[in-house]
Amino acid sequence: MDLTHPRTGQVVSPRPKDRPSGTTPQLSLRKLRIKHVIVALLLSVFFFLAFCFIALHAYITWVLSNPTVAPLFSNPALSKGLKYEDVTFPASDGSRNIQGWYIPSGNSAKTIVFSHGYGANREESWVPMYDLAHFAHRLNFNVIMFDYGFASHSNKDVATGGKKESRELLGAIQLAKQRGAKEIVVWGFSMGAGTALQTGLMTKDVDAMILDSTFLLEPDTLYHNIRQNIDLPRHPSLEIMEMLFPVLNGTGLNQIPYSEVKHEDYPYPTLFIHGTQDDKAPYPIAEKLAANQTNPYSDSWIVEGSHHELLFREHPREYLRRVSAFLSNVPLAKAAGQKQQTN
Repeated sequence: MDLTHPRTGQVVSPRPKDRPSGTTPQLSLRKLRIKHVIVALLLSVFFFLAFCFIALHAYITWVLSNPTVAPLFSNPALSKGLKYEDVTFPASDGSRNIQGWYIPSGNSAKTIVFSHGYGANREESWVPMYDLAHFAHRLNFNVIMFDYGFASHSNKDVATGGKKESRELLGAIQLAKQRGAKEIVVWGFSMGAGTALQTGLMTKDVDAMILDSTFLLEPDTLYHNIRQNIDLPRHPSLEIMEMLFPVLNGTGLNQIPYSEVKHEDYPYPTLFIHGTQDDKAPYPIAEKLAANQTNPYSDSWIVEGSHHELLFREHPREYLRRVSAFLSNVPLAKAAGQKQQTN
């Protein structure tokens, strides 16, 4: 309201500081409420984005654990005219039964066990596996081809980077022994090669390994493959996925003995085959693994310009020549090893 000056009698308006202060708390309360709304909105946006970021990693982890695998489309008889048996055998820990084929080669006491890669079944058509099985059979080897649990269409399991698969490969090796094999060679591809190396830490029943495009599941290769499809930051992506793997497939990366494998000197001859243009498993991994081997019959073939699991397609004659030469040395390596044990 207006006031009258005590001396002049003029009507004057009160200065701002003389105005009633009843409106000030209302204004402050309104500002405070606005601040709270803004903070709540910002927190909501942050938590929503964090949820989406974690959900994206959960989806990637789930997809990696559950690869889409095509059903079998043929068999050794139809593809190569090879007589075979349908076989079912248990994983070494009894966790599941495995389905596969046993291709006999007369009365041979030599057996090759094929270990297929991630996202494939025992046929692994892009290798192609039937051609190599036929080649092994011509060299007088019995052949075992089987599906890992993640490739089964009757009792599908998650892919664990070798933790479960190594027990399944051990089951196939035990089947070879039961069928009379005295010389057992594991021929692995991609993650099947990495699984073979893990299996080699647990058994003395293997006499040699051929490892094509070795993929070993560890943080570096996991992130390398994720970056091929989506540009995610290394950190915290790796930490989030390491946390999610045990939840979504029951296997933590720390349960895969990749560090031990990378430092192991295996007692039997091992042939590493790898391409320099491998976009899934960088070839320096194979070079490091090969450098650790002291068996005089171990060897490596790093092929300039070749790609993941396509080395046989790209260089078929040289591929078979090197494999044949390597296999011919396995009995010599085995005899030398037995001689050392007796001395």
